[in-house]
Amino acid sequence: MIASVLFDAWLRTLTLQDHNTRVVVIATTLLGFAAGAIGSFTLLRRRALMGDALSHAMLPGIGLAFLVAPALGLQAKSLPVLLGGAVASGLVGTFAILLIRHQTRLKEDAALGIVLSVFFGAGLAILGLVQQTPGGHAAGLESFIYGKTASVTTYDALWIAGTAAATILIVVLFAKELTLLCFDDSYARARGFSVVLLDILLMSSVVMVTVVGLQAVGLILMIALLVTPAAASRFWVNRIIPMLWLSAIIGAVSCLGGSLLSAGVAELPSGATIVLTAAALFFVSLLLGTERGILVRWIHRRSMRLKTDRQHVLRGLYEIVESYRFKNLATDSSRPGQSSKNQVSRSFDGEESAFANHESLVSIVDLFSMRTWSKLRLKRELKRCQADGLIKMQQETVCLTAAGREAANRATREHRLWELYLITHADVAPSRVDHGAERIEHVLEPEMIAELEQLLPASSTRSQVPDCPHSETDSIAGDALPQGLQSRGVR
Repeated sequence: MIASVLFDAWLRTLTLQDHNTRVVVIATTLLGFAAGAIGSFTLLRRRALMGDALSHAMLPGIGLAFLVAPALGLQAKSLPVLLGGAVASGLVGTFAILLIRHQTRLKEDAALGIVLSVFFGAGLAILGLVQQTPGGHAAGLESFIYGKTASVTTYDALWIAGTAAATILIVVLFAKELTLLCFDDSYARARGFSVVLLDILLMSSVVMVTVVGLQAVGLILMIALLVTPAAASRFWVNRIIPMLWLSAIIGAVSCLGGSLLSAGVAELPSGATIVLTAAALFFVSLLLGTERGILVRWIHRRSMRLKTDRQHVLRGLYEIVESYRFKNLATDSSRPGQSSKNQVSRSFDGEESAFANHESLVSIVDLFSMRTWSKLRLKRELKRCQADGLIKMQQETVCLTAAGREAANRATREHRLWELYLITHADVAPSRVDHGAERIEHVLEPEMIAELEQLLPASSTRSQVPDCPHSETDSIAGDALPQGLQSRGVR
C-alpha cells in the first residue's frame, strides 16, 4: 500500500500534474539554461567568480529597496521593487569591479574580493536595520540569501522566461564579439571593438540572470549555476559554440533534476538540490568527458607511454647493433689494406642500415643500461614487442625480426632527423641534443618528418637512417654525414 502511494506521488511529480510543481520546474529549467549559456563566457573570460561577487553585491540593494519603497508610496514587499533594487545594486557592483580593474593596477581577483566583501557586509548591515522596522522580521528577505524555490509563482516564472529569452538573444547576436573578448581582448580592441562596452554587456547579462535566480537558489548558491555547467561542458567539447549550448543544456538538466527531486522528497531544499545535481553532472563530466575527462586523459597518457617505451626499446636495439657494427669496422680498419671509409659506406648503403643480413643478438643487460627504466618496465615492453612480432627473445638476449628492423629504422630515423634539425637550426650543441630531441620525437607528424627529410641529400632514400650526430662513432664515420650538414660545419 505504501509503495503504491509513493509510486503515485512520484508519478504525479514526474508528469508535472501539480500546478505549483509545473511552474517551479519550468522556471528553474529556463533559469539553468540561461545561466549555463552566459556562464560559459564568464568562465572563458576568467571571471568565474563574477557571478558570486554580483549576487552578493545585490543584497544591499534589496534591503535599501525595502526601506525606501514606503517613502515612495510603493509596496515594500513587492517583488519588482525588491528586484529593481537588486539590479541597481548589482550594476553598481559591476561598475565598481570594472573601475578597479581598469583604473588601478589591482588584478581581477582582488577587484572581485573587494566588491564581494564590501557589498555583502553592507547588505548584512542593512538587513539588520530592516529587522528593527515594523514588520521587518516578516519581510522574508532572507529567502534571497538562501533561495526559496517552492515560492516561485507564475508571475516569477514569466520574469525568468523573459530574462532567459533576453540572455539567449544576447548570446546569439553577440557570440562572435563576446568570444573575441574572452580569448583576446587586445585583438578585439585593435579591430575597433569597445572592450569596455562588451564587458558591460556581458556583466549586465550576468546581473539579469543573477537577479531572477535569487529567489530560486539564493545569492549564495547562484554562483553554482553560472560556473558548474560551463566547467562541466569543457570536459566534453573544445569549440566555443558547442560549449555554449552544452553548458546551457547541463544547466537546464541540473535545475530540472534538482527541482523534481526536491518536489518528490519532503523537506528537501530545492536550491541545494539543484546545486548538488549540477555538481553530480560536473563530476561525471570530470571522469568521463571525451575531451578532458580523467579517464580519456589517462588512456591517452598510457597510450603515449607505451608508444614511447616501444620507440625507446627499438631505438636502443638499433643503436646497440650499430655500436657492434662500428666496433667490428674499427677492428677491420686497423688491419693492413682495409679502408674504414669504404666499410662504413657499404654497411650504411642498404635499406637495413646498421643491421647486417644475419640476425644480431643484443644482451638485455646492455639494453637496460641505455635508459633509466626499471627492469620490470623493460621486460614488459619486450614481451609486448615479442607478441607483436617485432623481436625474438632467447634467455637474456634479443634480436629484431624483419618487421622489428623496419620499425627500429623508422624510430631511429625520426629521432636523428629531429636531432639534425635542432643542431642546424636551433643551435643546440651536439653533446646536448639527445635530451632535447626525446621531448618531441614521439609526437612528430608525417608532415614534419617530410620536412625534416629535406635536411638529407637528395640522393638519400627514405629508408636510410642518418648517422648519430653526437656519438663517438662520428670520428669513424664522419664522412658519412649528409653533405648538406657537412657544409654547415656539423660533425
